[in-house]
Amino acid sequence: MRYEPPKKPIGPMLKKIAGPLLLILILGAKWFGKIKFLILPVLKFFPLLLKTGGSMIIMIGVYAMMYGWKWAVGFVLLLFIHECGHVIVAKRLGLPVSAPVFIPFMGAFILLKEMPKNAWIEAQVGIGGPIFGAAGAVACYAIFIFTGAPLWAALAYSGFFLNLFNLAPIGFLDGGRIVTALSPWLWIVGTVIMVVMLVLSFNPLLLLLLIMSAPRLFSLFRKRTDEEKRFYEVTPGQRAFIAFLYFGLAAALGFGMKLIHDAHVTGVTPQ
Repeated sequence: MRYEPPKKPIGPMLKKIAGPLLLILILGAKWFGKIKFLILPVLKFFPLLLKTGGSMIIMIGVYAMMYGWKWAVGFVLLLFIHECGHVIVAKRLGLPVSAPVFIPFMGAFILLKEMPKNAWIEAQVGIGGPIFGAAGAVACYAIFIFTGAPLWAALAYSGFFLNLFNLAPIGFLDGGRIVTALSPWLWIVGTVIMVVMLVLSFNPLLLLLLIMSAPRLFSLFRKRTDEEKRFYEVTPGQRAFIAFLYFGLAAALGFGMKLIHDAHVTGVTPQ
């Protein structure tokens, strides 16, 4: 015969547990009531901290392990300045926008909570980031000129390259948004450039960028609705202004990279 231990009644056990648990809940509620004026503001700020500050810290940590903390901090701040350009222009145009989010090896991005009404508005928001980003890179170059510290040259070169790459007229890059005010057919030019870069040196991020940009590229070959036609209606003056900013900024960024390259400092490892 198999021996079975006597079962203990559950009711008395629950009563023993319920008493201390109720006391803990009461004390916890009183404690929270006393300090909620300190906790609630932190909880309200936490999403922003997680989205922007938290993602910035994660990105700095990843890059610091690879290139040193000084370059990592400087580079992430350059990205932040770039994204601030988008945010400031979007808010100036009355578009609700999210806080910047940083992703290691992919950069940073903001989300427009409302689509631009036309290509002119989209182009302005798109070019705001590279303009601010270029200004940040120029500031790094100026510090390098005065100090001669290779770190600032490396940051300046990184900033010039980053913003020039972002001007490529493709998909979700800033350049893809800017050229909507010039001609969306320039997306084909950007796609060809990316394919050539991918063939010369395979990079999974370039492949991902091409895949994400495919829907916009395919939209060129289907019939547009009346609403889509109105979206691309841009005045000659607006088109000329965006063209001046776009091509002028691209030339300036390329010139900045050449200046640093001629100074023979691009091979310096930031520390």
